[in-house]
Amino acid sequence: MNSTQRLRHLLKSANSLIAPGAYDGLSARLVELAGFEAVYASGGAIARAAALPDIGLLSFSEVLARIENIVEASALPVIADADTGFGGAANVERTVRAFERAGVAALHLEDQAFPKRCGHLDDKSLIDTTEMCAKIRIARRTLRDPDLVLIARTDAIAVEGFEAALARAQRYVQAGADMIFVEAPETVEQIQEIARRIPGPKLMNMFYGGKTPLMPAEELASLGYQLIIIPSDLQRAAIHAMQNTLAQIKRTGDSSALAGQLTSFQEREQIVRTSRFLALDKA
Repeated sequence: MNSTQRLRHLLKSANSLIAPGAYDGLSARLVELAGFEAVYASGGAIARAAALPDIGLLSFSEVLARIENIVEASALPVIADADTGFGGAANVERTVRAFERAGVAALHLEDQAFPKRCGHLDDKSLIDTTEMCAKIRIARRTLRDPDLVLIARTDAIAVEGFEAALARAQRYVQAGADMIFVEAPETVEQIQEIARRIPGPKLMNMFYGGKTPLMPAEELASLGYQLIIIPSDLQRAAIHAMQNTLAQIKRTGDSSALAGQLTSFQEREQIVRTSRFLALDKA
């Protein structure tokens, strides 16, 4: 099976598929080595890796380059954040074509107006439902691989209210989305109601510290959420580890006191497959 077929197969499981968020090739490789079966290419984490907030500041080309790194570094199916499609209808067509060519197994488009914001930030604005449905139809027509999973995301809960978000989600299913992503529900009851009222496959965004309450993966699976993304936890952990290491170097001039917390030289080289690449010169 190719990556799109493999993702479709995984989504048919009775369990929710958990896809931790990566933001570069190394983090994607670590997700694979940790034993996960899919990886999420987080637009927010990709932006923050450039020391920028998740408010639409990176260009299409900058994001695409990171997506290509993530796909190349891991054998896992990649679920990619395509933001708003980086513009209007023509931009959506170009984005979908480029992301598919890069090798992603799924992508999601959202109904925010540009400039977009992280789904758990305030003061967002939306395009109208008709325009979003047109984007979904364009994306569907553009895809060459019928197995690539097209996910439609709505940020309407924070802007128009919960009922409006459900109405939008239902329209997006009708427009041709394979999976629905209702962003930032604020209660367990809302999570349950989304599952009850929205037909077909659904995605849930779960991360510590956001607007959405955490729920066990088993419970989400029982509600009908086939896919769980955890976008930013790896990056937040990396930030904390780097801050601790930098503080130690600042105090003493080296990081030897943290030796037990540092990946060894040998393990680092194993992770990036140094011996494999060096062996190519001897083939």
